[in-house]
Amino acid sequence: GVAVVSSHNIETSRIDIGKPAQRFNNTGRWVEAVIDIPFLDRPLVVISAYVHTGDAGDDNRMEEKLSFFAAMTKRMETLRSSGAHVLLTGDFNVGHTELDIKNWKGNRNNAGFLESERAWFDRWFDDLGWVDLARNLAGPVEGPYTWWSFRGQAFDRDVGWRIDYQIASPEFAAFAATSEVDRAPSYAERWSDHAPLVVTFKI
Repeated sequence: GVAVVSSHNIETSRIDIGKPAQRFNNTGRWVEAVIDIPFLDRPLVVISAYVHTGDAGDDNRMEEKLSFFAAMTKRMETLRSSGAHVLLTGDFNVGHTELDIKNWKGNRNNAGFLESERAWFDRWFDDLGWVDLARNLAGPVEGPYTWWSFRGQAFDRDVGWRIDYQIASPEFAAFAATSEVDRAPSYAERWSDHAPLVVTFKI
């Protein structure tokens, strides 16, 4: 499931990602909230989203995943055209570039690093002007990863994937000051195969 929690007043919320994608409305993959922040010149829409892993060997699951990306993109652009600040967050189960997966060569034909998936991120960042906050703040470095398999020594060797994102409309991205992955100190202290992505904004 997904959630938005705020210390500021949430004016409205919705789980409807928009037409023609209502089939996703009751899947627990999308929630958006309009948050009243006194210091901002316009409303802030915060979205929490989850995109399932997919399966390169299952055409139906991949079609569903790519359809969800299409629905996300349409809704993102609708919100942006309304004039609001927009912050989209969540586990999208895709590494955008080779910097986002330690073993990218071995995953070129696997869900999570397929060209058909990564193309949506190209569109968001290169064509539509959305900002990948963690990448923008970290620069062209490997990672920082947000997911590691529980198998083997992936965590200890930092063989991870960067599949959790905070993506902002350009105007709101200008407020992003720092980004970090709150990685557990050790394998034994992990409580998930993911680690939180924390972005601090100065408004």
